[in-house]
This record gives sequence, structure tokens and C-alpha cells, in this order.
Amino acid sequence: MENIDSTQLKRVLKPVHLWAIAVGLVISGEYFGWNLGWEVSGTIGFLIATLIVTLMYITFIFSYTELTTSIPHAGGAFAYAYRAIGPIGGLIAGYATLIDFLFATPAIAFSLGSYVHFLHPAIGVLPSALTFNVVFILLNIYGVKESATFSVFITILAVGELLLFMGVVGPHFKMDNYLSNPMPFGWSGVFAALPFAVWFYLAIEGVAMVAEEVKDPKRNIPRGYIYALATLVFLALGVMILTGGVTDWRKLSKLDYPLPEAISVVLGKGSGLTQLFASIGLFGLIASIHGTILASSRQVFAMARSGYLPKGLAEVSTRFKTPHWAIIVGGVISFVALFTGTTSQILILSVMGAVVMYMMSMISLFRLRKKEPNLERPFAAVLYPVFPAIALVISAVCLLTIMYYNFWVSLIFYAGLAIALGIFVLMGKHKTKIMDDEMLNAPQAIVI
Repeated sequence: MENIDSTQLKRVLKPVHLWAIAVGLVISGEYFGWNLGWEVSGTIGFLIATLIVTLMYITFIFSYTELTTSIPHAGGAFAYAYRAIGPIGGLIAGYATLIDFLFATPAIAFSLGSYVHFLHPAIGVLPSALTFNVVFILLNIYGVKESATFSVFITILAVGELLLFMGVVGPHFKMDNYLSNPMPFGWSGVFAALPFAVWFYLAIEGVAMVAEEVKDPKRNIPRGYIYALATLVFLALGVMILTGGVTDWRKLSKLDYPLPEAISVVLGKGSGLTQLFASIGLFGLIASIHGTILASSRQVFAMARSGYLPKGLAEVSTRFKTPHWAIIVGGVISFVALFTGTTSQILILSVMGAVVMYMMSMISLFRLRKKEPNLERPFAAVLYPVFPAIALVISAVCLLTIMYYNFWVSLIFYAGLAIALGIFVLMGKHKTKIMDDEMLNAPQAIVI
């Protein structure tokens, strides 16, 4: 057995694992959350918002992959911003990424609880949400290969279910329903709906969090991203459009379980297929909560290993080779959010973290192109500088929109960032080199 570093991870993931992790991270966005955008924009207003956000993600992923393959580090945007901008840039990107993934988990847990409650009204939403958290914390501690294999299985089931959903409701689609009061708030509604459209794709960038655990990352990471994005664009547009045409869309615009409700409208609540769909509907949500716990723990791990968080959180289990303390801390934060927030508030906070991280990533890409022109770039950003510029501009518009329509949630986000920056500066870490070149170029895998 070779020498094992207690802060290194095993390289065991293949392209199919990356596709499953990426789609699994995101696919809950097709099951719930996006429909809240209808309430503020109508069907056509939300379609426009979704197309804008889809453009943002296409340009972002084909730019972000340059960073992921050039610097395959578990910290993702945190590591890229540190290398491009410095310690303060790393802190801002790391904080935003933590907010993105740590708060996506309880939002998904709320919907899981709602699905269980839909099936069994005697079971409360919160107890179910807490139970799912505990189960998937334990699974992630058990091992990344085991949990990634589970991701492949559960993600295939979730994609299959959405295809089944489209097949069942498609014949019942009525354009009159879809075009009923299509833009009740005009173009202001389109802007208000942007964060809910982001939920369709939020967390796909989480593949970067397992970059150190990928076999041949420079070849396999681009494949994983591209296959996942193509899958998600098809599912997002298909589910959104077909659901909007089966009934009065306003009846579905406030629910945490819009798809089972849409099936029940088509087939009746007493239908066996309705109950079956709601049951297997748990698969997509399970895939995502599992993936967000995986990604958030790797972010905590990477920031702790680099000195931004307590070093103990970077400890890797000697038995399972997973960052167990980072996983547990993420679970505690999820529990707190479940007891204190609503699905909509937590979702908006998660989206806000995501768009700030997207902005920091694109700024880092531009900066590194000038700062390190000779950096090996196995996958160069497509249509540079146009694609990264489009991603940056749309991300900035999304951020401003969230701040305008969600003042108190924005205040919480920036208060947390101000506290983190204050502690960072008081400790003097903004003046020191926290991450060395070996960290930024990704440590070698554990070999046993």
C-alpha cells in the first residue's frame, strides 16, 4: 500500500458517473420549484425567462469546462477565483458556492417531504425531509464510488420517469390552457421569473466538486458536462411546456409537487398510475439531494484544506476515504434551514449563491487568460470571449433581479458574506498565500 495523504481523494469516477452526478444534481429542478415562476410571470413569460437562462447555462458550461479541466480541483470556482484574483476572490467564490449547494439540499428535502405527504397525508413534511437528510448523509460518508454508482441507477430512473410523464400528459396538452393569461405581469414578470428558471439547471456545475475523483479528468469532464446539459435542456423544456397545457396552470403555480398533481388532473387522483408516478417521482428528488450533499461536502472539504474553514473539516475517513466531517457539517446546516425557512426562500438563496459563483467563475476565466496565457487548457472555452461574456452578463442580470424582487433574502446573503470577509481580514489571511501550486493543480489520487 502506497503512502496515503489524509486530505486526498480516490480517482474512481468515469464519464457515466459524471453524467449521473450532473443530471442527478439538477433533475429535481424539473420536478418542483420552476413552477413557482408561473406565479410571477405566466406561462409565456416564464418560457422567455427559461430560454434566457438556458442560453446562460449553455454559454456558461462551454466556458466553465475550460476552468474545470485546466484546474481539476475539488474547490471548483473557489480554486479558480483564488488562482485568478487572489485570497479575497477565492473567499467570495467559495462562499457563494457553499450557499448554492448547502441551501439546495434543504429546498429539495422540503419537496421530498411534500411528495411523501402527497402519497401518505398522515406523514408530515418536516419529519420526512429530516429523515432523507440523515439517510443520504450516511450514504455519502460510506464512499464516493458506491454513492456515484447509486447516482447512475437513481438518475436513470428519474430521467425515465420524466419521459413517462411527458408521454402521459402529452396527448392531453391544450394550447388554449397554455396561452391562457400568458404574461399577466408583462416583461417585469420575465425578470421576476429568472431565479425560478435558474432552478431548472442549478448545480450542474457541481461536477467540478468531484474533479479530483475523476479518472482522466481532462478527457472525461467535458464529456460529462455536455451529455448532461443536452439531457437537461430537453427535459426542462418538455416538462415545463407540457405541464402548462394540461389544466389551468395557476392551480399548479404554488405547489411543491406539480407533476403528480398534473398527472392526477389527467388520470384522476384515484388512478393507480397517479399513485405510481408520485411514488417513483421520489427518484428525481432523491438523486438531487444525494448529489447536492456530495457536492457541498467537497466544497467544504476543499475550503478547509486550503485554510478558509477549520482544518478538521478536511479530514478524510481512513475507512471510507470520504470527507466525513464536511458531510456532517453540511447536514447540520440543512437541518437548520429546514426548521427556519420556506421552500421559496431557501430556493432563492441557493440561486443567489449560484449566480454570484457563475459571475466569479467567468471573471476568473477572463483573468486567467491574461494572467496565465500558457496554462494548459485541454478544453478551451467555445467562441471565447463571446460565450463567457454572455454567461457573465446574464448572470449579472439574474443577480440584480433577485436583489430587486427578494430584498430580505438578499440581505441575509450579503450579511453572511460581510461576516465571512470580516473574519477573513481580521485573521490576516487576505495577505497570505493560502493555497500552494500543488493544491491548485490538484493533488494526486490515493492509490491503495
